[in-house]
Amino acid sequence: MSADEEPLHRKLGLADDEYERIRATLGRDPRPAELAMYGAMWSEHCSYKSSKIHLKTLPTEGSAVLVGPGQDAGAVDVGEGLAAVFKMESHSHPSAIEPYQGAATGVGGIVRDIVSMGARPVALLDPLMFGPLTEPRNRWLLEGVVAGIGGYGNCIGVPTVGGEIRFADPHSANPTVDVMCVGLAEADALVTSTSLTPHAGSFMVLYGAATGRDGIGGVSVLASATLDGSSEGSRPSVQIGDPFAEKLLIEASLELIERGLLEGLQDLGGAGIACAVSESAARAGMGARLDLDAVPLRERDMEAFEILTSESQERMLAIVHPSKLEDVRAVCDRWGLQIAVVAELVEGGDLTVTHAGRLVAEVPAVSLVDEGPVYDRPCEAPRAAPGDDDDPTFQPYEGDLLESLRSVIGAPNVASKRWIWQQYDSLVQGQTLAGAGSDAAIVRIPGSMRALALSTDGAGRYGSLDPYLGAVHAVAEAARNVAVTGARPLAITNCLNFGNPERPIVMWQFAESIRGLRDACLALDTPVTGGNVSFYNESGGSAIWPTPVVGMLGLLDDHRLRVPAGFPRAGLAVYLLGETFPELGGSEFAEAVLGVVAGRPPAVDLERERALIGVLVEAAAADLLASAHDCADGGLAVALVESAIGGGHGFAVTVQTDLPAHVALFSESASRVVAGVALEHEQAFTELAGARGVPVSRLGETGGPRIVVDAMLETTVAELRAVHESAIPRLLSEAI
Repeated sequence: MSADEEPLHRKLGLADDEYERIRATLGRDPRPAELAMYGAMWSEHCSYKSSKIHLKTLPTEGSAVLVGPGQDAGAVDVGEGLAAVFKMESHSHPSAIEPYQGAATGVGGIVRDIVSMGARPVALLDPLMFGPLTEPRNRWLLEGVVAGIGGYGNCIGVPTVGGEIRFADPHSANPTVDVMCVGLAEADALVTSTSLTPHAGSFMVLYGAATGRDGIGGVSVLASATLDGSSEGSRPSVQIGDPFAEKLLIEASLELIERGLLEGLQDLGGAGIACAVSESAARAGMGARLDLDAVPLRERDMEAFEILTSESQERMLAIVHPSKLEDVRAVCDRWGLQIAVVAELVEGGDLTVTHAGRLVAEVPAVSLVDEGPVYDRPCEAPRAAPGDDDDPTFQPYEGDLLESLRSVIGAPNVASKRWIWQQYDSLVQGQTLAGAGSDAAIVRIPGSMRALALSTDGAGRYGSLDPYLGAVHAVAEAARNVAVTGARPLAITNCLNFGNPERPIVMWQFAESIRGLRDACLALDTPVTGGNVSFYNESGGSAIWPTPVVGMLGLLDDHRLRVPAGFPRAGLAVYLLGETFPELGGSEFAEAVLGVVAGRPPAVDLERERALIGVLVEAAAADLLASAHDCADGGLAVALVESAIGGGHGFAVTVQTDLPAHVALFSESASRVVAGVALEHEQAFTELAGARGVPVSRLGETGGPRIVVDAMLETTVAELRAVHESAIPRLLSEAI
């Protein structure tokens, strides 16, 4: 190696001190294949080395939690002997380079995580964030990601039922592409590292697609480093998906589990075979002998490190007792899947790897999985917090309120995303009762009156102003979105999207966000069952906003009592649950009308939020609600309009307040819901709210084709529906 040539370990993403740790562990200089394995397994993506110390503070236990962090996915008890298995992950880095394949393989990977727990996938949700659609690259990214989600999810027969789509300048260079999958399984048949007992001498069986060079370096080249001007050269690190092969893999895997043929199962995702074999061995408290010559390959002359770290899709690794190998082979043959015995569990803890008849690696499996570096990186808050002079709440406004409402209802973050979610199959499997466009998706549990309520929420704009409050809002809004349907929020998964953790301000944002998640989850009794951390979401001088995305799972005991978001008929009383305060900081009004992202985000009183959720769940169970809609993005005015558009009925309301009119209409104060209540249920509803200590005010009634708010503004449902529905298609067509 010449004096100016970069050492191999640095090329693989390993720091000099990490290299020395590897030398100390092995007692010698590591071989190239061993360095490749450590580079992948000790990457930020796989080892969580910058986030572990903070993640440990999150609450992970609760009465409904069956499986918490540390497995392929979390699981909660949803009654009648069933478990809901769910997890969220990011595929942002590959999507920034190849949006179609990046998004498609993100769907495939999270689905396999659910399957590896023994659950049948029943729903997908896709929280997405892009830069403004006025930029050609952002339109290309949006269209590619949406096509990838639809192209993969539609083919595998798992409905895409929700998510959210937001736009902001900081996501131009680095789009945020997260995906959540939910599955159902018998609670006593979940596949975890403690539910099955692998034996020494059992085989590690690789089945599914052959291994190629796609995805090599995915966790170290893409997911654990910032993208730069040379990112086009990272295209080989993006995996290539085959949804038809995935469908076969799903069915074969579930049959193998149902027939009790396996001692363990793991998806091949980040770090490929190196990860799956080492994690399976370490969890079993054993070592393994891995023969790379037995791995089915798509390409000739692949080197050992390529086979070990390839992230080729649609592959699973099963642990199989020798007595059941032929049964496993028969199942895979019937589903048309390749199968190969590639390794064997052995006593002791060493993972030995051979290739072309020679030893290429011999390392302790546990050192790859559990003994990676853990960093307590420096945190540094910004020097100056925004003051009242920066807050749009305190600025006078004399603009036209109706025109302001049109601007907010047609802003990209608020406008209908129908153009996007209509490209997804939301009805396959036949259990979707409410899909995208609802506060929360509702998916019926087959053979039961129960249903799952699913929501994803992120508050990146709030997070840019106050990362603690941004995280609290994400949890609170996700819980509220589930509760307005009548469902009880049970638990969350998350995907934590941030910039470079080596920058102290990013680590401060991360630590503050974790603190917010912890406080909110404790207050709302929604423990964290797992998730994903996505760092290095920045390029050059551009970093994304701190954006923790929360996936909330709730349970609806009787889906017949599901509460819709839109006003379903005329003659309903319109109520506001909660109070409005002068809080325009970080609001849609501030950005869409005033053109600023500034100020203090709304405060969140978590006890009030908990009380509101209790009222919503109890009122729905008593059939007191005709409709309920979260009052968040855009404030009260937008919640009222969306309720009218959703149900097709107008309203006339009076907003009695001492606040300036624009603040009363567009403040985004937390813990508020717009509800439609039948006249005969008004007394019971208001008494329930009063007993729970939740402020409640009657605004008016539904009916007719018009939207009337005092003397402030008057228009029609049809006029605002046209603005709401046409905004995204118009932005895309104007840019062509």
